[in-house]
Order: sequence, then C-alpha cells, then structure tokens
Amino acid sequence: MATHLDLEEQEQLDQLKAFWKQYGNAIVWLLTLVLAGFAAWNGWNWWQREQAVKAGAMFDELDRAVQAGEAARAAGVFKDMQERFPRTAFTQQGGLATARVQFEKGELDAAAATLGWVAEHAVEDEYKTVARLRLAGVLADQKKYDEALKQLDGASAKEFEALVADRRGDVLMAMGRKDEAKAAWQKAWSAMDAKVEYRRLIDAKLTAIGAAPAASAPAAGGAAR
Repeated sequence: MATHLDLEEQEQLDQLKAFWKQYGNAIVWLLTLVLAGFAAWNGWNWWQREQAVKAGAMFDELDRAVQAGEAARAAGVFKDMQERFPRTAFTQQGGLATARVQFEKGELDAAAATLGWVAEHAVEDEYKTVARLRLAGVLADQKKYDEALKQLDGASAKEFEALVADRRGDVLMAMGRKDEAKAAWQKAWSAMDAKVEYRRLIDAKLTAIGAAPAASAPAAGGAAR
C-alpha cells in the first residue's frame, strides 16, 4: 500500500513538474503584472490624493488673491499650478477664477489667454465649456466675433447647451446678424428650464427684437376675462 501511494504521489509530482515547466514562466509573468498593477493603482491613488492636497493649498492662496483683486498675484499662483498640477480640478477652477479678476481689471488679453488654457487643457468637458463660454464673451468685447463663435462651436457639455446658444445669439446680434441671433435665442429659450430665472432675460432679448416666445404672451381666454 505504501509503495502504491508513493508511486501515485511521484506520478502527480512529475505531472506538476511538467505543467510548471510548460506554464510556469507565463504564470509568474501574469502574477507579476497583476501585483504590479495593483501596486501601481494604489500608488496612483496616493499620488492623486497628494496632488489634490497640494493643489488645494495653492488654490486657497489664489482665491485670496482673487478676493483681494490682485490679478498679478493670482496669475502668478495659477502659473505655478499649471506647471505642477495641470490636470487637477483645482487648477482648472483656479484658471477660471484668475481670468475673472483679470477681466475685472481690464486685462482682456490676459483673461483670454488664461481661459484659452483651461479650454484646451481641462480634463472635464464642463470646465472646458465654461471656459469657452467666458472666452467667447471676452472675445466679443474685443470685437473678435468670428473667434468667439469658434469657441462656442467647441463648447460641447450638454448641461450648458442653453447658455451656449444664448451667448451665440449675443455674438450674432453684435455682428448685425439678427435672424441668426433670433434663432439662437429661441433655441436657448426652449432648452432652458422654465424654472430658471435666467430664462426671463432670454425672453426679454427675444421680445426686444419682436420675437417674444408664445408661451410668455397672455392666453386669449385669459385676456377675454
């Protein structure tokens, strides 16, 4: 019995050796990749958290500069954030905040450059679209209407569809293209939730050019009463 078991164990051992000889390297490589991937994932998450903490501290400094109206200081902090943490949400927010104070100080070229960077480098479409919306406004103030429309063409976040159409109407009206402006404002009015207060402003723009939305006019039955 003992000899039989020894022979059976030896046979199993030989089979295991043959299996390992044939597939052992592949298994080792696979395990190595899995473990390396797991370690890299943990390392990436840790690095991301560290980046976010450091970027957050710099954003606080930038925000203080913005609140104080110090455009040059805000731009300096933003430049550091661009170089060190270009892909964090804090840097994208910092760019929008910096551009705002630059615009308020009349530094239109600087504001346009800052917004242009966010529009090109932001990770989320929402930030890109907000940057393009604001950049279109700055360019329109500079009478660079074609460039403004080009920025709006690239503003693709669905949540901002109504605002993009509204801004397009503003630019087109400034260009003297009234019919196209009306169509853009009508699109904005239709796309915007009726509960949003801003919709009344779009209504006013349409009314001013003789195209008041039908829904805003009093009902005939109500007028008869």
